[in-house]
Parts: sequence; C-alpha cells; structure tokens
Amino acid sequence: MARSNRQEIRLDSPKGLRGNFVPRFGSGRDRMGRFSEAFARAMGTPAFLVGMTIFVVVWLAWNTIAPPGGQFDPEDQKYPLLTLILSLQASYAAPLLLLAQNRQDDRDRVQIEQDRQRAERNLNDTEYLAREVVALRLAMKDVATKDFIRTELRELIEELNEHPEDNERRDNT
Repeated sequence: MARSNRQEIRLDSPKGLRGNFVPRFGSGRDRMGRFSEAFARAMGTPAFLVGMTIFVVVWLAWNTIAPPGGQFDPEDQKYPLLTLILSLQASYAAPLLLLAQNRQDDRDRVQIEQDRQRAERNLNDTEYLAREVVALRLAMKDVATKDFIRTELRELIEELNEHPEDNERRDNT
C-alpha cells in the first residue's frame, strides 16, 4: 500500500498539523475590527486622497490620450471599468468604516463608564475627607488650647492669692 506524501488530517492532532490550508481570521470580530480600523485610518489620510486622485487622473489620461486599441476603459463608453472599480471600493469602504466606527463607539462607551466610576470614587473620597475634616474640627473644639490653659492657670493663681488662709491649711495637712 503506497503512502501519500500528504499528511493525514485527524481531529486529534494539533491545529497546526491538520494541514488546513484555508486562511483563518483568528478571533473573527477582533481581527476584522482591527483590519477595518486600519482601513479607516488609511482612507482618512491625505496620502490616500492624493494617491487616489493620481490614480484616477492617470486612468482618465491614459484612456483619453491613448489610441483606441490601447485603451482598456474606452472614453466613448464613459469609463465603465473605472466606475465599476470606484463603486466596488465604495461598497467595501462603507461597511468597513461603519465597523471601525462601531468599535470606536464601544471603546468610548467603556472609557465613559470607567470615567464615571472614577468620578464616583473621587466623589466618595471627597465626601469622606469632608466628613473627616468636620470631625477633626469638632474634636479640636474639645481640645484645650494654649490660651485656654493660660487663662485657667491665671484664674487659679488669682484665686490662690485671694485666699491665702486656705493655702496654709492645705500645707499643714
């Protein structure tokens, strides 16, 4: 029995060894989304617009100036191939741009949610610190200050000086 050079496809073999030659797009949405964002970024550049303009001008010039046998998109038929190519580009560009926009909206939504949570935490922290400051102020009202202690000591000294007989009794006991 002759063995073929082609490797046998088995489901229990690792993915890389299955011999599947169909290109994979990985995690579908993510890879396509990254591609659409790159496409949208490229289409939004001045280089793309200049390149596209040069392409169309060269296309029109060639098919206008060249002899009828050298024209591949005849002017007398109103450039049907150019129209087809531009329509095809537009039909692919629109959904890819929308996909890129949807991905950006999703990222913005996540960013807004994170900002809202951060703002809520900051508000809670600020309220907590405000309550702590109020508590410290109330606690400071109960703390004896230097002036309060001086005043109390002066009053005690004056009281002791006014009643010297009480002081002598205390010293004898």
